Amino acid sequence: MAKISVTLEGAILQEIPINKHKITIGRRPTNDVVLNHLAISGNHAVIETQMNDFYLEDLSSTNGTQVNGQPIKRHFLQNGDVISLAKYLIKFESDPKLNADSAQANGARPAPIRNASVKIMNGNNAGRNLMLTKELTTLGSPGVQVATITRTNNTYFLTHIEGTKPTLVNEVSIGNKVRELKHGDVIDLSGTQLKFQID
Repeated sequence: MAKISVTLEGAILQEIPINKHKITIGRRPTNDVVLNHLAISGNHAVIETQMNDFYLEDLSSTNGTQVNGQPIKRHFLQNGDVISLAKYLIKFESDPKLNADSAQANGARPAPIRNASVKIMNGNNAGRNLMLTKELTTLGSPGVQVATITRTNNTYFLTHIEGTKPTLVNEVSIGNKVRELKHGDVIDLSGTQLKFQID
């Protein structure tokens, strides 16, 4: 199970398992993680669980949220990420082998990974194929528009991470939701179109 550890000046204050859909962080006592510091907003950030993935989102806080020293609005959390809020550090820990181990313990064999790719449909790189060989693939340009494609048990999911323009699938905005991709779906990132293909 994934968890977060809250530290202040090297001392661990809390260890919290991520065992529900949303873990809220902020100064108000109604939050799951209460950080009593004036630089922390009342409702500062939230960790959302979507399938087997975890996302950190800044809730338009006054002083912002950083992960590994970089300011973020929405961030796909990976094992070892360190969230900085004022003087507090929150370390995210997950065990990516956990699900595979439990499947093998039940006698199930992991399914072979299906080949997937996105084909660039327009612009200077039209016709180029980008193979989706990793569990997380980042698309777009930082500071302009960024989306990620994550693979979970041979299913691929698209998430809008950054940018004022919406990420589109088949000309429809996905908003802040995770969108399962199907063969032939067309992704639009600020006018760049990519066709999702899977064997």
